[in-house]
Amino acid sequence: MKNIFVLFFSILIVACTEQAPREIQQYSIDEFYKNKRMFGGVFSDDENRLLISSDETGIFNVYEIDLAEGSRRALTSSTEESFFAIDYVPGTNDILYSADKGGDEIDHIYLKTSDGTTTDLTPEEKAKANFSGWSEDDTHMYFSSNKRDPQFFDLYKMDVNTWKPEMIYQNESGNDLTSWSDNENYFAFSKTITTSSNELWIENRSSGDKIQISNPDKPGSYGSSGFSDDNKYFYFITDENEEFAYLKEINLETKETKVIYNTDWDVMYSYLSKNEKYRIIAINEDGKNSLVILNNSTGKEVEFPDLSDGDVTSVRIADSENKMRLSVGTSKAPGNTYLYEFDSKELVKLTETLNPDINPEDLVSAEVVRFKSFDGLEIPAIYYKPHTATAKEKVPALVWVHGGPGGQSRKGYSSFIQYLVNHGYAILAVNNRGSSGYGKSFYKMDDMNHGDKDLKDCIAGKHWLASQDYIDSEKIGIIGGSYGGYMTMAAMAFTPEEFEVGVNIFGVTNWLRTLKSIPPYWESFRQALYEELGDPYTQDSVRLRAISPLFHTENIVNPVMVLQGANDPRVLQIESDEIVEGIRKNNVPVEYVVFEDEGHGFIKKENEKSGYSQVLEFLDKHLKGKNLN
Repeated sequence: MKNIFVLFFSILIVACTEQAPREIQQYSIDEFYKNKRMFGGVFSDDENRLLISSDETGIFNVYEIDLAEGSRRALTSSTEESFFAIDYVPGTNDILYSADKGGDEIDHIYLKTSDGTTTDLTPEEKAKANFSGWSEDDTHMYFSSNKRDPQFFDLYKMDVNTWKPEMIYQNESGNDLTSWSDNENYFAFSKTITTSSNELWIENRSSGDKIQISNPDKPGSYGSSGFSDDNKYFYFITDENEEFAYLKEINLETKETKVIYNTDWDVMYSYLSKNEKYRIIAINEDGKNSLVILNNSTGKEVEFPDLSDGDVTSVRIADSENKMRLSVGTSKAPGNTYLYEFDSKELVKLTETLNPDINPEDLVSAEVVRFKSFDGLEIPAIYYKPHTATAKEKVPALVWVHGGPGGQSRKGYSSFIQYLVNHGYAILAVNNRGSSGYGKSFYKMDDMNHGDKDLKDCIAGKHWLASQDYIDSEKIGIIGGSYGGYMTMAAMAFTPEEFEVGVNIFGVTNWLRTLKSIPPYWESFRQALYEELGDPYTQDSVRLRAISPLFHTENIVNPVMVLQGANDPRVLQIESDEIVEGIRKNNVPVEYVVFEDEGHGFIKKENEKSGYSQVLEFLDKHLKGKNLN
């Protein structure tokens, strides 16, 4: 079977190579960022409206879609901070939304009533609050907060009439509370062991008994998928004894377990509709989500319109179980909101997020390719080939590295990637060893090995690019954000002759500082990061220093660009300040852009446009325009 796949992709690559170029229109950064990003979609009580988040004004605000008319109206009008829709308050037209300040990730929950009054329901200045749902009778809102102790999240509920908080679970263990039964008797909590394994327990609050869901003899990943309405069953996703995660249930009385759904890819998430008529299951299938809907009474899959080209990023079934909202994107269009009606089987597109001035035929469909790394390991990647690329008109290329560690490049839409491809750059988004989505063995392959074999996978991706006859093999750079920014700087410092340029977006450069300055609310995950990357307070510090590009800037010989958010709580600005200073001592071209009102990644569209347009200018000057003769 493996040889068939190799043959298939070889044919695909040859076909791409021989495809004739065609004329396309080239679009500006302004045109690409006239696209709208929309996500979410919660039904109102009467199921005639949807509550969504959109950045059509430049930052995210809360909007409402009228399902009958298809019209959309703004419910908030922030001009400084992004507001993200949470839900309607049951039985009212009031809404909840969340916001932080300048990307500091200290989210608060806000109530906006139908008369326009706004109230911060979680006003503690340095405390982070997360919405956690409604009680079964809709009289209380659940939320978690670290206001008692910055390291631990306790569970609270608020009466929707008084909005006064009451703590119902005090987290003294530091474990993560993941779900609870409707009767508030069963609480599931997770203890992180490593980034690929954890323990999962259920506590019976009335008896004090604990049920261990995870197998103590077979470490693995265990994630909660909630309780049944009758409080008798608990559902969870695990990779116990398997390469890929699958869905199971346990009878809380008999302790019997049963596999509900498994396949040759990871089950990403699963949940039951309001009255348990349907079960939604999302599958991470080779870089995009496919959707399975089960009818619980028959156990059979529900027939559904073909979305084979779409990445189903999220789903919501209305309480009546007659309607379903889907968020679906492709590599050539941002995610759009769809409405599906189970009775009529009609699928209606409610939004159009792609700028109408952009011809989608000028954009590039992402393709899945695979190549062999230095040790023969097969590496998956998402590939974008410019329409204009030919053997006579060779194009420059970039190896793109995702965030993480443990992230995944997927086939969804990226305005930035399409902008670069539209301007003549081929992009290979490498899912190096350590990426999620390709089995637990692949995921663990970079543990305590960052900046080595994972970097060699990226270099193998560069060699794959160089082997394509339409790629200018002497004009290949590397780019990435967060962990991908680290990989970019590792490439520039440890393999300085491999890539002609590097673009580091919010990237780690000093693992010692990053691992010591982890935000307090990551406390439950701290030790797992130390298990994967190394403990900066032990002998591991020697290795962490050795793999940190900051301490090897004297090796950097090719141009670098660095983008940084001043409010970033994960990668502190001082890291980028210091590595830029180190590179400048080499008299190597380095461009540095700091955004005073961003954190770890872009939220404001104007900042994105500014940053990414400067990236293209940098690449045009130092990669595409570089005279290597």
